[in-house]
Amino acid sequence: MKPIVFSQHALEQFADRGASKDEVEKAIYEGEQVPAKKGRGAFRKNFHFNSTWKGKYYKIKQVMPIVVEVADAWVVVTVYVFYFGGEAN
Repeated sequence: MKPIVFSQHALEQFADRGASKDEVEKAIYEGEQVPAKKGRGAFRKNFHFNSTWKGKYYKIKQVMPIVVEVADAWVVVTVYVFYFGGEAN
């Protein structure tokens, strides 16, 4: 299992987008690998959320780190988070 290295930009995105370091690591080690732009890779994993984000309730949170694979590690360059299953008010 390759270690994970986080870029400064990725670390800054965690709080801004609502992801934790643990969720990003689980997405890489347990999630689905998909292609990304510029020759990068991505991993995505859905998490039960059942909470509010920015004033709206969501059931599912999908964490998708964008990575570059180097010889001995995954380098996380940024992190995207998507929220699904909101209920209308």
